[in-house]
Amino acid sequence: MSQTPISTRIDFNKPGIQWGTLNIPFSYNLSGWAQLQIPISTMARGEGPTVLLMAGNHGDEYPGQIAIMKLMKSLNLEEISGRIIFIPAINMPAAKAATRLSPLDGKNLNRSFPGNAEGTVTDIMAHYLTHEIFPNVDVVIDLHTGGRGVYFYPCAHMHLVENREQLRRMAAATEAYNTDFSFLYADIAGKGLLPVEAENMGKTVVTTEMGGGEVTNAAVHRLCQSGLQNVLIHLKVLAGQETSRVDLGLPPTRWIQALDAEDYIFSPESGIFESFVDVGADVSGDQPLGALHFLERPDREPTIIHAPSKGIAIAHRGPTLTSQGDILFCLAHDVDADVLKTFS
Repeated sequence: MSQTPISTRIDFNKPGIQWGTLNIPFSYNLSGWAQLQIPISTMARGEGPTVLLMAGNHGDEYPGQIAIMKLMKSLNLEEISGRIIFIPAINMPAAKAATRLSPLDGKNLNRSFPGNAEGTVTDIMAHYLTHEIFPNVDVVIDLHTGGRGVYFYPCAHMHLVENREQLRRMAAATEAYNTDFSFLYADIAGKGLLPVEAENMGKTVVTTEMGGGEVTNAAVHRLCQSGLQNVLIHLKVLAGQETSRVDLGLPPTRWIQALDAEDYIFSPESGIFESFVDVGADVSGDQPLGALHFLERPDREPTIIHAPSKGIAIAHRGPTLTSQGDILFCLAHDVDADVLKTFS
């Protein structure tokens, strides 16, 4: 294993509050000695879990970045039992460019694990998280939205993992986000995923999909921020009284899953997409979900996209302009009662 080239003045074993940067040597401007700096902060006091809290894995996903920046400035050290590591924009180049992929190397950080200390800046960051951060934390919280490409019904989500105790911890923390849906999802876009790397180390992993698109309404911001704080209280790293959905006058979270390839519906051709169904809606088998229209052939009848089965429209295409192969809908299904029993 190569040694990381990342340097920092943060001492992860030191109590108190620290502000600093993760520094990656990278000559991308006029100076041969330039570095890419990723802001990081830690708060540590007494005994308790160590929680890694990050967003901006994909740069164009901003609600989590805002939630972390607000939280790290608002907390008092006396509220902490354990340690929180805050990285509001883990993929800083992409966050500043409003892109999913890093503009420095064209790579997807979320698909770059376990990383490479001798690779590009994205590889180096993935390697640093894998070898320097993940082994020293108990919980990994990675906040996402659908970015500009996909709009999700705001939800917390997770993978199914084989270890029962780890599964129970993850399910309880996912529910603590207090979203209407708790979503089990599958990896359909290749390997190298950040949550999987942390899960394979036995960590409690919590992720979200807080909407998507260029516009984030106030309700999504509030949910992203309040849910995050409630999860930290649930984990007992932050003082306070955990709030349940019952306390909020809401029904229990609805556990749904999209674990089969058929649950992910892709565009068969290019066009402009009209959705017939809002996210969060129940749909029946063969129900029309939307239509592809063709600017260059306005005389042509649109292609109608049908649901392959009944389910819940948890996400759909974000931009109207659509290319062949773009995701149009993710269709989820209620989790079987026997599976739910494994969560408790």
